[in-house]
Formats: sequence, C-alpha cells, structure tokens
Amino acid sequence: MKDTTTSNTPRALSKRRRMKAMAWSFLFIVLSAMILPTASYLVSGEPAHAQVTNDQNQRANFWRAVREGAPGYSSVSGPEAGVFINNGGQNWRQFRNGIIANYGGWAIVIGLGVIALFFLVRGRIKIDEEASGMSVPRWKTWERVMHWYTAILFVLLTISGLSMLFGRAVLIPLLGAKGFSAWANLSINVHNYIGPFFAIGVFAMLLFWVKHNIPTGTDMAWFAKGGGIFSKAHPSAGKANGGEKVWFWIVIFVGLVAVCGSGLVLIGWMAQLGFVDSTRGTMQLAHQVHAIASIAWIIVFFGHAYIGTLGTEGALEGMTTGRVSVEWAKQHHDLWYEEVKDQAGIAEDTTSAPAPSTAAS
Repeated sequence: MKDTTTSNTPRALSKRRRMKAMAWSFLFIVLSAMILPTASYLVSGEPAHAQVTNDQNQRANFWRAVREGAPGYSSVSGPEAGVFINNGGQNWRQFRNGIIANYGGWAIVIGLGVIALFFLVRGRIKIDEEASGMSVPRWKTWERVMHWYTAILFVLLTISGLSMLFGRAVLIPLLGAKGFSAWANLSINVHNYIGPFFAIGVFAMLLFWVKHNIPTGTDMAWFAKGGGIFSKAHPSAGKANGGEKVWFWIVIFVGLVAVCGSGLVLIGWMAQLGFVDSTRGTMQLAHQVHAIASIAWIIVFFGHAYIGTLGTEGALEGMTTGRVSVEWAKQHHDLWYEEVKDQAGIAEDTTSAPAPSTAAS
C-alpha cells in the first residue's frame, strides 16, 4: 500500500515552492521599502525626503515661505506691501488665547479669592474712637467729580475689555454665538470710544494729585507697620498714606503709560501723531502690553476698591460727601489732620457731616 503522507509527492513539493516564493517576495518588498527611498541620494547626493519636499510637496514649500515672511506680490500699499501673511499673527494668537487668557483669567480669580479670604480673616477695619459727629473736609467737589468720572469709565472699560478677552470661553455658552456677537460688537465700540476720555481723566489725576503722592520717610514707617491693615497699629500718614501712594503710581505707570499708551496705539492715534508705525507687528505688541498691563491693573484695582469701601469704616464718605469724621482722620491720616484741624469752623461744623457711624464694639 502506498504511503500518502510522504513529503515528496508532487502536491507537497508544489506547496513548499509556493511558500518559499511568498517568503522571498515578502523579503523583497521589505528590502525595497528600505532601499528605494535612498536611491535618490545615490543619484543626486540629496536625501529622498528632501527631493519630495523640494520638488513634489509644493504646498509645504508655499506655507514654509509664508511662515518665513518671504516677500511676494499683493495689491496692498504701505509698509507691509508684498507680505501675504504676517507670521507674527499666529504667534500673537497663540499667546493671546493661551498664556494671556488662561493665566490672566486665573490671576483675576485668585486676586478676588485673596481679597475675600482676607476679609473673612481680618474683617472690616473699624474706627476705634466713639463718633463725635464732627468732620473735616477731605476732597473738594471737582476732585470727587474727577475721581468718579475716571472710576466709572474704568469700570466700563473693564467690563468691555474682559468681555472681548474671555467672551469666547465665558459668554458664548451663556449668550449663544449671535448674542455674543452683538455684545462683542457693542463692547469694542464702547471700549474704543471712551478709552481716550478715560486717558484724559487719568492724566488729570497726575496733574492735580501728584503733590500728595511724593514718597517720604513717613511712608517707609507706614509700610514697616503694614499700614495697620494686618494689626491694630495706626502708623502716621499725611493726606495720602504709603498704600495710597503706591496705588497712585500704579495708576500712572501701569495705567496711563502702559494701558492708555498701548490703547492709543491700537486705535491708531499714536501712528497718526508719528510716534509709532502702524504695522501689524506693532499692533500685536501693543495688544499684548495692553492686555497684560490691564489685567494687572484690574487686580490691584480690586484691592483699592475693597480698602476704600467694605474694608475700612468711614473711608467711602470722603469720596461721596467730601468730608470724613474727625475720628477717622486722626486714626488713618493723623499728620494731615494736624494740618486741617485748625481751619476756621471745620472742627465744629456738623451741618454737612455724614451721619455718625456706629462705634466699634
């Protein structure tokens, strides 16, 4: 009987040949995939990927030239004629939507959180002495008008500015795309229109209040005692204490110079006056300065507003009625009180004084 299991049958030999041919074919394909890409290097001396990039992938070449700022033709006239796409635009957008929006948003939230925590721990700074009903004048009418004029515009600019910076993430989910579009259009027009008027108010503060905010040795002693904010101490101060002077110079350098200056660049005024050019690179840099400085200013403003309202008893009356109680003046600005207490009729004049506040327990 013939053994059908032998491997020498024609059918078995044919199967082995097919397997061997498939193995060699697979090996040939693998070796070809490894060797053929280097063939161009053997011929031209350049790597195969360079050949593909330079000769075939023209789209990559085009966008590489765009990113490198290669000049081309455009019908636009001006300092950037011939620049198809400014490479800085992409970098600016990533910086604005990434670092500024993310870290700036968290900085504002943390700043508000610190103020809230401080209020819970420290509480309101009370007036130590019993209210006598006597008061002294602190701010004249025109000074209060200047202050509230600038403060109201600051709030409007803050709302409109933050709406534009964080609107895509915060307001679109609340208002919808169309609602946010209408609000953003209103915000940018309000922001651009009232910005120059706000700058005038800040400049007026510089002119009229700089004499009260020149640093002195008394301020160093005020800071050494923490301004009485963290303790029951009442360090001496003139009409403006050390903290108020710091706020004033932040308003001038951060507010007037950085924020208002960059804002005037963005609306084109500085270019029209010949101080800067109007290229996109200048605008991108101005926007970054404007956004970062504005966020820093807003955070410090929260602290200023807290100290002048909820944080300190009797402080707000100075900017609403123009007068402060004698007890408040002695406690917070004793050196200034010594200058004004002897003015005729002021110490006993109670006709325009605010209603006596409840004494601290």
